[in-house]
Amino acid sequence: MKVAIFPPNSMILADMIVRSGHEPLVVQKEMKQKVTSPDIDAPPFNMTEEDPINGLKYAAIEVPSGVRGRMSLFGPIIEQAEAAIIMSEAPYGFGCVGCARSAELTVFSLRRRNIPILELEYPTSRDATVEMVYKINTFLDNLKEEEE
Repeated sequence: MKVAIFPPNSMILADMIVRSGHEPLVVQKEMKQKVTSPDIDAPPFNMTEEDPINGLKYAAIEVPSGVRGRMSLFGPIIEQAEAAIIMSEAPYGFGCVGCARSAELTVFSLRRRNIPILELEYPTSRDATVEMVYKINTFLDNLKEEEE
């Protein structure tokens, strides 16, 4: 099953998903497609002309182009997601450092998909971390049972 992760570049969550037999949907895969494209001169700092246009599928024309550009990356993740794990209350350096509006729009779009979603708060203690890992593994195991 394809599992979206938010923040979309959390390598720890991605590793847990792979180990449980699912496919993580992470922003690194979307970026790889962009930075290996001949349309980009100096990856990963450039966007193609199409990126903000593709982002219009998720955000209005009045929304800044940076939000639309980010949504052109996050959009395919949202569309492919069959389940999602959303981590909230994370410290500033955890996951993507970017526009808060893009983050809100991504989480909102995932919630609208009517897919299984596990929402967790970033752990602040060892006990909370152990509990979080247990919840994630249980969620992923239940997804595997649903597939079968």
